[in-house]
Amino acid sequence: MSDEPKTLDPTAARPPTAAPRAPSEPAPAPGRASRWALGLVPVGLVLAALNLRPAITSLGALLEEVSADLHMSGTVAGVLTSVPPLCFALFGVMAPRLARRFGPAAVVCAGMAAIFAGLLLRPFATGTAAFLAASALALMGIAVSNVLMPVLVKRYFPDRIGSMTGLYSMALALGTSLAAALTVPVTDSLGGDWRLGLGVWAVLAAFAVLPWLPLVRDRAGTPRTETGPVTAAPAAEAPVRPMVRSRTAWALACFFGLQATGAYITMGWMPQIFRDAGVPASTAGVLLAVTMAMGVPLAFVIPRLAGRMRHQGPIVIALGSCGLIGYTGLLLAPSGGAWVWAILLGVSNCSFPLALTMIGLRSRTGAGVVRLSAFAQSVGYLISIPGPLLVGVLYQHTGGWNVPIALMGGLLVPQIVVGFLAGRDRTVEDEG
Repeated sequence: MSDEPKTLDPTAARPPTAAPRAPSEPAPAPGRASRWALGLVPVGLVLAALNLRPAITSLGALLEEVSADLHMSGTVAGVLTSVPPLCFALFGVMAPRLARRFGPAAVVCAGMAAIFAGLLLRPFATGTAAFLAASALALMGIAVSNVLMPVLVKRYFPDRIGSMTGLYSMALALGTSLAAALTVPVTDSLGGDWRLGLGVWAVLAAFAVLPWLPLVRDRAGTPRTETGPVTAAPAAEAPVRPMVRSRTAWALACFFGLQATGAYITMGWMPQIFRDAGVPASTAGVLLAVTMAMGVPLAFVIPRLAGRMRHQGPIVIALGSCGLIGYTGLLLAPSGGAWVWAILLGVSNCSFPLALTMIGLRSRTGAGVVRLSAFAQSVGYLISIPGPLLVGVLYQHTGGWNVPIALMGGLLVPQIVVGFLAGRDRTVEDEG
């Protein structure tokens, strides 16, 4: 049975000018490119998702070593942890235009190549500016891929939004946790050189390019339903209302931005919080890996559950509550209950796959999902930029983690409110 049958507009199954076929007339078979696409897209989505976070979490595990070697202050390190959302906001907004011109598969292929190049060049940086430039190249590839992942799911699997979003969200969480857990041990095994420890992740990015190469020429793509491909003409879709006039789009953008703030603060600073509390560096990396690993099973379950609910607000409240408990424990007993807080914050971080699922559910058309995904993610990442930087500044000027952790927990309150509003059963096409 379909996860979200309502998300596929049945009137878009054929162009409005097409003549009806006789009942006995067989439906046209999908072309060879479409058969390849339907087989390669899931593989490509998984491999791409595995590479959407290692550039960030591998750095978080070695931030102290990188900062010392490149002579970064706490404020500069805070700027470094703010670079990912800044790049996602700046480059993510370009994704819809690039997708219209070259096709979403081609853009994701280029994005994977940019990640590979950035991760390969970053270890050769001899100063902060060069390190930031190489990181920005990788993050540019992540940015456009972030935006287009929900678009590809809507395009090829419009009646499987929950399950396919869960699949690549699970892969994303797996890649995130693997980078957090393995970076320090791999670095130690390679002689303790952080440059080698960060550079090895370029190998994984190289593999992610391969499945997208045959899809580069599949400009339009072929959506799929339970009964077969949908030969929908793009012109048949209704005009998409400007996202800036949609309350749901703004609520979703704010929810995306606040959850991203918490996620990037966690990825950038959690190992340091535990290390300052007396936890060994290798254990601190594993704790971050545990936090990220919670998303592996939950990132598959939550989108499927959300796709079956008319209102996703209860899930928003449950995830936010776990985060509030986790930050409270991190404030009161950072080392004593470290494993419990890591697990609870990992559950809370699963707001990310929930936000991606709601992007697919809050629009009825493929064009709407493209616009909503770009708007929600670009605006959301702009909102998230000050968070990691502010944490670094507060940490440097207060000399401890009490104030930064209180800030992290306080941001969950508005996140719950706007997430509840974004979870209401409506679409951006229907508003106004």
